[in-house]
Amino acid sequence: MAIINSLPTFLLVVPLLLSHVDGRSLSDVSGDAAAFLVPHNELRRRTGVPPLQWSTQLADVALQYANQRKRDCALVHSTLTYGENIFWGQGKSWTIGAVVAAWAAEQRSYDYRTNTCSRNADCSHYTQMVWKTTQRVGCARIFCDSGDTYAVCEYDPHGNVIGTRPY
Repeated sequence: MAIINSLPTFLLVVPLLLSHVDGRSLSDVSGDAAAFLVPHNELRRRTGVPPLQWSTQLADVALQYANQRKRDCALVHSTLTYGENIFWGQGKSWTIGAVVAAWAAEQRSYDYRTNTCSRNADCSHYTQMVWKTTQRVGCARIFCDSGDTYAVCEYDPHGNVIGTRPY
């Protein structure tokens, strides 16, 4: 599932998202920040929740944790108090856009009416991405010693509060 369905829609949305990087434009931060932030904020826009701001502090935290997993590429969450999405994909062909799209694709497993995921499905990455009270995100992508792709996003404040709808 593509997060951005057409180039014209993307071109219209990007200007709306540019001011949400620690008060700076995306041109002042790395291309990786924009690659993570823009699809997050497009998904949030379609869901009707406020955009996230990019946090270089959270991106540093994400990179530190990803580097701790460099040897094993294990899908093990940190013990931090932030919300956290982690990703592992075989090989180096996983773009940041594909990583974020994989998390966003969980939307089809989420039932807002019951506030649950479909049986035997995970939708917690999606719900964290669109959690209405989350304000900041920082992410990192590395390549593990195995050559596989590993990505981490940290969210502040965290979402996925049991018994609470994301939006």
